[in-house]
Amino acid sequence: MFRALLRLLSMVLLAVAVIMAVLDATRSIAANSIVATPLWASWATTSPTTLQSFEQSVSERLPAFVQDTVIDGILTLPGFAVFGALALLFYLAGRRPSRRENRFAVQR
Repeated sequence: MFRALLRLLSMVLLAVAVIMAVLDATRSIAANSIVATPLWASWATTSPTTLQSFEQSVSERLPAFVQDTVIDGILTLPGFAVFGALALLFYLAGRRPSRRENRFAVQR
């Protein structure tokens, strides 16, 4: 059941990544150059209050060097890349283990 939830979450994250990639592709065609919207810009457009509360909670709970390097680095990446990577991680966590047959086992 837990694996099914992870795979479902992976599908939702992949859908968000595709939507963000299509938006960036549309903007790129309109601008006649490559446009990759950072995650913070998409988040600020969609829900600025949650972005502010996230930044406030991160600044209160994490050291400054973690916030400056890790969090700010992730927020400046293109949104479709972040959601695509998360989708891949959740898919790998929720996949079924492969059943390998042992070639050297004795057949009975």
